[in-house]
Parts: sequence; structure tokens; C-alpha cells
Amino acid sequence: MATLSTIDRIDRTDRQIQSAVLDELTWEPRVRAHDVGVTVAEGVVTLTGRVDSYAKKWAAERAAHRVARVRAVANDLTVNLGTGAERADPDIAAAARHALEWDAFVPVDGLDVTVSHGWVTVHGEVEWEYQRRAAERAVGRLTGVRGVSNGITVRPQVRPDGHLLVERIVDALARNAATEAERITVRVHGDTVLLSGLVHAIAERAEVERVVWSAPGIREVHNHIAVAPVLG
Repeated sequence: MATLSTIDRIDRTDRQIQSAVLDELTWEPRVRAHDVGVTVAEGVVTLTGRVDSYAKKWAAERAAHRVARVRAVANDLTVNLGTGAERADPDIAAAARHALEWDAFVPVDGLDVTVSHGWVTVHGEVEWEYQRRAAERAVGRLTGVRGVSNGITVRPQVRPDGHLLVERIVDALARNAATEAERITVRVHGDTVLLSGLVHAIAERAEVERVVWSAPGIREVHNHIAVAPVLG
């Protein structure tokens, strides 16, 4: 059972995190900080309010993730398109297709785009996770988009060597200055990587997953790493 002093310390830390997130939103030029409400409970940040584009909703979320001691972010921001930002679904679909075609990291062949009431859904297959994420970013920045559903599947063309792959992933984590490899456990089952361990920041958790996705032949990553920020 948490003592009163522990509860006070958690409350104090939450207030510090809230203040830091608000400062980070103010520092983020793509977001109008006064449009975003921030609450924090035991390190979990909830964003509320309205923004006028999906891109700004995503930017606000990334800003919150950058703050130290944040354990998770619940993005409840509503996209309320401003005057002149409304686009017909066929126009958004055409723009999304062009955006995918013009993005050097996205293999557009095999990807399908569907738009309904401003919500873009992308389906298909790519070889790498970075291509899947690049596709989402490409369409998410478009004017008139209210939201994005990424239904793209990662299907590698090579089969990984399990034992060798674990060694390569651990080496890659050890090289990365933003991660503490000794805190992370890596297991490989076929083309799936299972991660466990403990980190002190959500940004480090995300960086570990990014590093793992860079390994050849990976189709899925199950990230079970826990975030336990150091309480101040």
C-alpha cells in the first residue's frame, strides 16, 4: 500500500510532468498550445481539446512523448477542420495516392487507399516497418484528413536466423546511445521479436522498438518493455 508520502511524491511528479508537457507544446511550432488541455495521472498524459488538422494532433502527441517521465499518452484531441480545410473524399483519396507515390520511402505498388468522411485507411503489404510508418505520415499530413487507419502489413522477403538475429539486435541496442541494452531482454520466434525489460522513459521504449524493426526479416514486434520513470 502506498504511503501518504509516496502519494504526495506521485502527485508532485505528475504536476511536474504536466508543466513540462505544456512547456513542450508551447515549444512545438506546429501546435497552438492553448488549444490543448493536459492532465496527468501516475505518469499517463491525457491530451484533450480541438486542433484543426490530423497532423497537429499527431505533433501534439509526439511532443508529449518527448517529455521525461511520461509513461504513456492518451490522445483524445478532436480534429475540427478549419474554414477552407474541408476536402471532398475523392480529392483526399487522390492527394493521398500522390503523396504515397512521391514519398521515396514508400513502395506504393500494392497499397490501397480508402477515404470515408475525411478518414483515410491504407491497406497492403510492405517489406519494412519504416515503410509502413512512412506511408502513415505521408497521408496524415494532408489537408482535410481527420484521421488515419494504418492497415498495412509488414511482410519481409527474407527469413531471419533466430540465434544470429538476437545477437545482431543486442549489438545494435548496445551501440545506440539512447538505450540501455543491459535492461532489455530480446527473444526471437521465427519472424517475431518479443521484447521485455525496464526503461525509464517512453522515448527509450520507442527507440528500442525502432532499432529492433531495423533487423532484416522481422514481421512482428511485441513490445512488453515496462516504463518506470524515476520519481523526483
